[in-house]
Amino acid sequence: MPTELKFAIFQLVIILPFLAGFFFRNRLPRPEQTSKSLITLNLTLLEPPVVLWSIWGLTLHTEMIYLPVAGLCLVISGFIIGKLAAHCIPFPGNDAETIIISSSLANHGFTMGGFLCYLIAGETGLALSAIFLTYFIPFTFLFIFPYAGAKSKNQAFQWTFVRDMLFSLRNMPLYAALTAVMVRLSGINRPDVYFPVDILLILSIALYYFTLGINFKMDDLSLFKKEHLYLAVQKFLILPAAAFLLLRLAPISPEIDMVIKLQSFMPAAIYSVITAIIFDLNARLASGLFVVNSLLFIFLVFPLLFFGRQLLFQ
Repeated sequence: MPTELKFAIFQLVIILPFLAGFFFRNRLPRPEQTSKSLITLNLTLLEPPVVLWSIWGLTLHTEMIYLPVAGLCLVISGFIIGKLAAHCIPFPGNDAETIIISSSLANHGFTMGGFLCYLIAGETGLALSAIFLTYFIPFTFLFIFPYAGAKSKNQAFQWTFVRDMLFSLRNMPLYAALTAVMVRLSGINRPDVYFPVDILLILSIALYYFTLGINFKMDDLSLFKKEHLYLAVQKFLILPAAAFLLLRLAPISPEIDMVIKLQSFMPAAIYSVITAIIFDLNARLASGLFVVNSLLFIFLVFPLLFFGRQLLFQ
């Protein structure tokens, strides 16, 4: 299938489910619960087999350690930039902490960063993006959660949060990635059989954007204007520019270089909303930032990256 045709199909897989989710939001008896159930379904049944299959087919080498290190550097840089912004821009109440967390966590995962890597670099790009994401659990559970707990006025941090989230079914894609690496290192080759990567990927992305549509509110476009502007500049200009400059100094393969560059453009992550809910921060702000930042990426940044890939990643 030509790459441009694949892009057009996947754009429809994004737009139509999003509009459907928005349309059905007020027609569902419990939209928030529906959204959570669909996300869990996606993370437990659809993503893990694709991650497992993709990484299993890789030839592993030590250079791949750059991937999770780069992921960690990106989210730490986002955290630092968010801290600086909170000192320069007056945010009321605990909005500053919500902004900082949204600045740090990015949607590097399967249905955003991994999706774009797959479109541009195929199954290899998808597998490398899954390895890139292995930074996520240690950083989120051992740094972001304690930080949010310490800053929250209403909810103290407890290690039980880490335990419960660490063993959550939502972490199945990470467990699948680790399993694939162990199987590959043990010398067991992936069987030469057909595996429906495209079909599972389309289903996963459709579910993801349907839930995004369920969570979207028109008011999100008009509220928090300066917050939306700040986050867009940080996610889509400052972090990518820094990543591109630093990667000029890194002696790594073109495939790994490209995956890191693509991931540097990713919007805010759903876990910024989850963190705000757990620790009684401004969940409405976190949700608005996540949705609007994602929409800006989908309809503006995503097409520019795709059609400008030869110029950006040559």
